[in-house]
Amino acid sequence: MKLLNKYLTGESMHYRQIIAIILPLLVDQAFIIGLSMLNTAMISSSGMEAVSAVNMVDSVNIFLLNVFIAIATGGTVVVAQYKGSGNDEMVSKSAAQTISSVAMVAVVISVLVIVFHDPILKLLFGGAEPAVFENAQIYLIGSAASYAFIAVTEAVCGALRGVAQTRSSLVLSVITNVSYVLLNVVFITFLHWGVAGMVTSMLLSRGLGMICSIVYLLKINTSLHFRIKDALRLNLSIQKKILFIGIPFAAEQMFFNGGKILTQTFVVQLGTVSMTVNAISWSLTQLFQIAGNALNLSVVTVVGQCIGRRNIKDARKFIKSFVGLGSISFVLSAAILLPLFPVLVQLFSPAPEIVPTIFEIVLVTGICQPFLWSLSFIVPSSLRAAGDSKYTSVVSLLSMWLFRVALGYVLGILLNFGIMGVWVAMIGEWGVRGVIFMIRFHGQKWYQHRLID
Repeated sequence: MKLLNKYLTGESMHYRQIIAIILPLLVDQAFIIGLSMLNTAMISSSGMEAVSAVNMVDSVNIFLLNVFIAIATGGTVVVAQYKGSGNDEMVSKSAAQTISSVAMVAVVISVLVIVFHDPILKLLFGGAEPAVFENAQIYLIGSAASYAFIAVTEAVCGALRGVAQTRSSLVLSVITNVSYVLLNVVFITFLHWGVAGMVTSMLLSRGLGMICSIVYLLKINTSLHFRIKDALRLNLSIQKKILFIGIPFAAEQMFFNGGKILTQTFVVQLGTVSMTVNAISWSLTQLFQIAGNALNLSVVTVVGQCIGRRNIKDARKFIKSFVGLGSISFVLSAAILLPLFPVLVQLFSPAPEIVPTIFEIVLVTGICQPFLWSLSFIVPSSLRAAGDSKYTSVVSLLSMWLFRVALGYVLGILLNFGIMGVWVAMIGEWGVRGVIFMIRFHGQKWYQHRLID
């Protein structure tokens, strides 16, 4: 209790409030990442071509979904700061405007991707084998059709996180993700529909998640006072605040994940086996990040509300505490998961000859994460919650392209280190980002923005 009071209690929040924010998000991330791994394991039964296609297209999906999440994060920051200032009317209006802005962007992107799916895939992954490319077409069209569904759900969850109702956002996330896995069991495991089955499950589960999100806001939630007419009527003043955070973050995510897609093209050049190693390694290393991701989401709410109260001392204190918690979480994750590697990797039914390479990637990542990940991700999320969105976006873009992409090409392709070279470049980029963001944090400019009135 003394440690909790020392590091997680301040004038703005008590440690019980912070734990109440973190725990539901921790369970949420465990569900999302764990179920994602199970989905990858299930599609593995359809062959390496299916795994490669899903992993290949998911790099595009992540690129686009993070645009919606970025704008929803803008809404989270605005809602959190208004909540901290005690302006409940603006909390309600900001939540409604978050949903409308995210939904509009999602519909536009969805239509564009469906119309231009073939040239997009040929441009990015034209060198893939025919069977992989055919599966990728099916998966990309189906994914794009579901963008609006998942975008609305993300916007609702973002608004709920802004008022610290993470338990409600957890329930909505669990409905979406558990239904996705259960439907995949039906369509992939029993009916053997392969990639088409995964697409069907995605559309049905995300549609269900969107319906439940809207029904929850209209019929159950009592704090956001959501009204459909508020979402349909654009409020330019609030939209400007949301987009002040959301657009730089969206641009960052587009270029950041664009760099990851470019890195993925390096992996395509290395062949289907390397693509499969990359896909399985990615799924396994995500398990290490469950607690880190939860803290990364939580810190936006905590710091946003501190800044809304103009309590900079608490904001600094909590940022340091969250970075420390993140590092501890990675040490514990590595201690638990590395010994379980032989069991976990068999979920994907990999060819025996690729297992040692997968283990090397997982081991190197597991060793480096406690030192680098929290500085690279939790700190910029904290700065963004204070309104310092442009700086964090510019730094993230430059570090991504100058280090992860360029160094990944040099190590992976030119120096012939293969898939391990690509991963080493990514880890090195975490370190560069972390140093730059910590220098910013120790200054004063990051909290001098005036986002709300």
